[in-house]
Amino acid sequence: MKIFPAIDLFGGQAVRLYQGDYNQMTVYDPDPLNTVKQFEAAGASHLHLVDLEGAKTGQTTNLPTIQRIAAQTGLFVEVGGGIRNMETVRRYLDAGASRVILGTAAVTDPDFTAQAVAEYGAKIAVGADLKDGKVAIKGWLETSEDTWQVFFDRMQALGVQTIICTDISRDGAMRGTNRELYKRLAEQYSMDIIASGGVSSLEDIQALKAAGVAGAIIGKAYYTGAIDLAQAVALGEGASQ
Repeated sequence: MKIFPAIDLFGGQAVRLYQGDYNQMTVYDPDPLNTVKQFEAAGASHLHLVDLEGAKTGQTTNLPTIQRIAAQTGLFVEVGGGIRNMETVRRYLDAGASRVILGTAAVTDPDFTAQAVAEYGAKIAVGADLKDGKVAIKGWLETSEDTWQVFFDRMQALGVQTIICTDISRDGAMRGTNRELYKRLAEQYSMDIIASGGVSSLEDIQALKAAGVAGAIIGKAYYTGAIDLAQAVALGEGASQ
């Protein structure tokens, strides 16, 4: 199971939101590359980046920062936040991103999603942020009409290979991840499931790995010291006992 330490970008800085609330923002590092270098030093091989401004506006506001990170590290870099057309997909991939994540657009524009998957295959992932049984969109400010099950079925039919699934109620709350949800998803779908939201202990990492989840994103738990990243990487990516 891959471990993805996360950086949320706003104004070129590394920040964290509490449950997606832009009014509850903490700046962790004015220069995100410093944090990325710490991730590398801890043994991380993968990185999860979110352009928070892009998630709201659809603009590639933090592209220079993302390009700099991709150029100066050896990490697998996945990027999400406001990717709603093929031009933006190409822009991020040309900037050095290893994979881009379609969020709102995967819900609202299935034709674009199908085109992106057809053209770029495994370089396209889909983000499913779950709130009250539905998929939240537009920076978690709205929810879709369909249940998450309908959405997941549709994405698998399109050929999506990876879904990053966030339980919004757990995100940043340090209450542990929704282990039952991710176990069900890993069993029900052939897509790689990456767990996000509330991964706050090594026990969470162990449980997700045992459930067959393909990856886990670690955000606030890293910044607060609740999870030692080196230990998480060793546990998640090491051989099963």
